[in-house]
Amino acid sequence: MNSTTRLTHTVEEAGKLLGLSRNSAYALARTGELPTIRLGKRLLVPKAALERLLASADASAPEIT
Repeated sequence: MNSTTRLTHTVEEAGKLLGLSRNSAYALARTGELPTIRLGKRLLVPKAALERLLASADASAPEIT
């Protein structure tokens, strides 16, 4: 792994990736719908957790025919 590869996103970055506003992303983080970890005062979204969240959404989405 490259030493400059980040393993986390900020809540705001994760929200942008998901097409959400900053406020919506923080609201989802507060409810636990957006997985986060706290390191000191920073609230971060692990990339792996975000990928699992998206993969589970794909698996539970109805198939469009």
